[in-house]
Amino acid sequence: MGKTKKVYAVARGARPGIYSDWFGPEGAERQVRGFAGALYRGFASLTEAKQWLDNPGAGRPAPAAAKNVNPPAAPFATAGKIVVYTDGGCRGNPGPGGYGVLIDEGGKRRELARGYRLTTNNRMELMACIAALRALQPGAEVILHSDSRYVVNGIEKGWARKWRANGWMRTKTEPAQNSDLWEELLGLCEKRQVRFFWVHGHAGQAENERCDQLATTAAQGPDLLEDRGYRPVPAVAANRAKGA
Repeated sequence: MGKTKKVYAVARGARPGIYSDWFGPEGAERQVRGFAGALYRGFASLTEAKQWLDNPGAGRPAPAAAKNVNPPAAPFATAGKIVVYTDGGCRGNPGPGGYGVLIDEGGKRRELARGYRLTTNNRMELMACIAALRALQPGAEVILHSDSRYVVNGIEKGWARKWRANGWMRTKTEPAQNSDLWEELLGLCEKRQVRFFWVHGHAGQAENERCDQLATTAAQGPDLLEDRGYRPVPAVAANRAKGA
């Protein structure tokens, strides 16, 4: 079953109005990000959005069809914080790879990218987050977006801290992969105030698409670096993962 197309009403923001998209240059997110006192909601229909926009401060409950229709969680907390988007990947997995990072500090944007000769998708996703946080001062308040559930869940669900507490063992018999990068990422997070949010990759979200472009270009570059921490997965473990 297809999803109902959402619409977003912005009552207080850079440009109040009704928007058919949340992300992107013409999306509602751009109108409320960093705007003090922003007031906005998501609705299941244009009619409901218009009704709310006529009297947004009335405090009446949302229509039943719209109660569970809200914009993504991250933008509610972005005011005054540094907003980061990251992406990473490789060709072949393992294979040549790269990462891309976009950092937005109050409207001032900068980009980071780097490519490696032989690595994995997960390592590039982790390295993207590490590169972003390395570029920010300790104590920074950061909202970090990644399309890797491996990364986001590893931090937000406490998996990586559990693996570290267990001597980098994922289970009693299986070591956690990429422990070198997880350890560095945890250390960077502990010196900054960071929240991780998952975004859907390759879905037209402008910042995520830009990071994907940066990562792809970096992986195809002429001067690829060595991922010194990469260790090939033993054949037995690899076959088990493939269901062999």
